Order: sequence, then C-alpha cells, then structure tokens
Amino acid sequence: MRMKTAETAPRKRVLLRVTILLGLAALLLTGGMALQARDQLADKVVRLHVLANSDSEEDQALKLRVRDKVLERAEGLLARSADRAEAEALLRGDLLELERVAAEEIAAAGYDYPVRVELKETVFPTREYEGFTLPAGTYLALRVIIGEGGGQNWWCVVFPPLCTAAAADVPAAAMAGGLSEEEVSLITEEDRGYVLKFKAVELWEALRERFEG
Repeated sequence: MRMKTAETAPRKRVLLRVTILLGLAALLLTGGMALQARDQLADKVVRLHVLANSDSEEDQALKLRVRDKVLERAEGLLARSADRAEAEALLRGDLLELERVAAEEIAAAGYDYPVRVELKETVFPTREYEGFTLPAGTYLALRVIIGEGGGQNWWCVVFPPLCTAAAADVPAAAMAGGLSEEEVSLITEEDRGYVLKFKAVELWEALRERFEG
C-alpha cells in the first residue's frame, strides 16, 4: 500500500500540471479570439472621454454640465452617420465648434478654465455601462479636457449613440451603427462567456506588454 501511495503522488502532480497547462492554453486561445473580436469592435466605435479639472465637487459637477452639452451637439451631428468612418469625419470637421460649446458652458457656470476637444486613440480599461460592457483596449475617443484635466473622468460611447440609449435599446442602436450580431451579443452580455473573454483580452495585453518590454 505504501508503494502504491508513493507512486500515485507524482502522477497526481503530473496530472495537475497538465490540467493547468491545458487551462492556460484554452485561456490563451480564448484570449486570441477575443482580442481579434475586440479589435474589430474598436474599429466601429467612437468613445467619449470627458476629463474634469479636478476631483473637487464643483469641478465634477462642471464636468457633467460640459458632458451634457458636448453630447447633445455630438449626437445631433452623428445622427446621419452610417458608420465609424463617417462619424470620425464629421467629428473632425466639428472639433472647433464642440470646443466652443464646451467653453460657453464653462463660462456660463462661472469658470474661466481653458478647454480642449480632440479626437485621439486612447487606452481604456474594461468598462461596464448600463446595458453593455466594452473590453479593455485602444479606442478612438472624443476627448474633452477641462482645465488641468486632473480629475475623475467620464466615459461612454458617442458612436453608435449608446451614451443616452436605454439598456433595452442598446442592441438596436449598436446594430444601426454597424456592429454585427456577434459583437452586440458580446458587449450586451448575451454571450455568457463575456467575463472570461474580457479577462483573456487583459491577459493577452499584459503578456504582450511584458514581451515587448
């Protein structure tokens, strides 16, 4: 009996290692596929990123006022966009006007902060919104930087217009903006494996950064 126990212990360790390796391989495979899906998704959306001057209560309240004005202008502008390319072109042509709208709202609130509006590739973490979730990655973003831009920021998706869509309306709004059924399923959690897939994406990104570093 002692010999059998002694022989069984190494086998259990080997089995455990094999199981871990298979699990890691499955996670990496899932991550590779999820990474491709994420990149395709990122090519179809424009995010909104509003940065407050600071974390003070007043600056955070101002951030939301500016957000509302910029969002109103941007969504009205993008209502006639059929895809991300059109949305980007319209936004680039309207940056000065969006900046003027933001500056007017800041002045109306009694502040003299400068404001900058730009379209820029920006790194985002995995983020949950009402009715959908977006995986971590680099996305084109309409960025509104108020003053020092040192406060907590506000994120959403300005194209397709998901910022103001009710949770039940997110799938229809997303598909109208060019997302596929599979992509809508992924971001709206209809794909029950979305948590694992998003975590796999983050693992892939961390491994890539380590090897590139």
